[in-house]
Amino acid sequence: MIQLIIRRFVPDYTNVADNQVRGSYVILSGVLGIVCNVVLFILKLLVGIWVNSIAVVSDAFNNLSDLSSSCITIFGARLANRPPDKEHPHGHGRVEYIGALVVSFIILAVGLQLLRSSVEKIIEPEIVSFNLALMVVLLFSVGIKLWMFSYNKYIGEAVNSSMNRAVAYDSLNDAVATSAVAGGAVLGQYVDLPVDGILGVIISILVLYTGFGIARDSVDLLLGSSPDPKLVQEITAQILKGKSIKGVHDLDVHDYGPGRTLASVHAEVSDSADLVEVHAEIDEIERTIERELGVKIVIHMDPVEKGGTQN
Repeated sequence: MIQLIIRRFVPDYTNVADNQVRGSYVILSGVLGIVCNVVLFILKLLVGIWVNSIAVVSDAFNNLSDLSSSCITIFGARLANRPPDKEHPHGHGRVEYIGALVVSFIILAVGLQLLRSSVEKIIEPEIVSFNLALMVVLLFSVGIKLWMFSYNKYIGEAVNSSMNRAVAYDSLNDAVATSAVAGGAVLGQYVDLPVDGILGVIISILVLYTGFGIARDSVDLLLGSSPDPKLVQEITAQILKGKSIKGVHDLDVHDYGPGRTLASVHAEVSDSADLVEVHAEIDEIERTIERELGVKIVIHMDPVEKGGTQN
């Protein structure tokens, strides 16, 4: 289904290397997230109040935090696509990482509030009404969240979006949590325990864990984590395909946001080689790496006497 929606609403959808197309993918995922989470929040809140279940109400407000995440996803995608300027010569791509960090703060705040409410429910338990409407809403929610996991994971991989990947696994967590609420609603009819409050605590801890994981990953990206070893190997392999290249060293990779990766490296060439020919070959290697790996690279020539060594 998501592929049909992408074809309908994303112009030139196959050109995912283009930042405008990539932004359209991310914005589409955010709009779908808003629609799904508004529906789920309203349904769960009404049913949770009706049956007097803190676990269901907690799950509803978890969907509300996901709604905020979708809004930030759209806002972040628009800002990230702004062109480079004097103050930001490498563009604004890292805004997406900042957006993911803001999302994590919202998730953590909601998780803490839900934890407090759930503990109160354990201390002073109340009877939860069980009915068919509750189960229908919960099972419907699980299905929607599994679909959200699927399409966010698909878009995250298609356009290399860390935010979409985070939202995907947050949706999967939600599906698991809602399944637990449904199971607890049934179990609570047969055991004399505050199952509703206990499940609320479990859900809140799951929300907090997800928020912490997103925050940690976002901070790593903003601080500048080590490049992907696979990307390093692919860049090195492309350079060594050059007939004049004897070795490479001092490869630096800088991530300025999804689709905005810059790199520099030293390529060892024979000191007796024709510099004009070598320069033309290196230019072609740079274009190939940008075209195939999406990395804008500058290759410096290092003349050596006898080949050199690869580092």
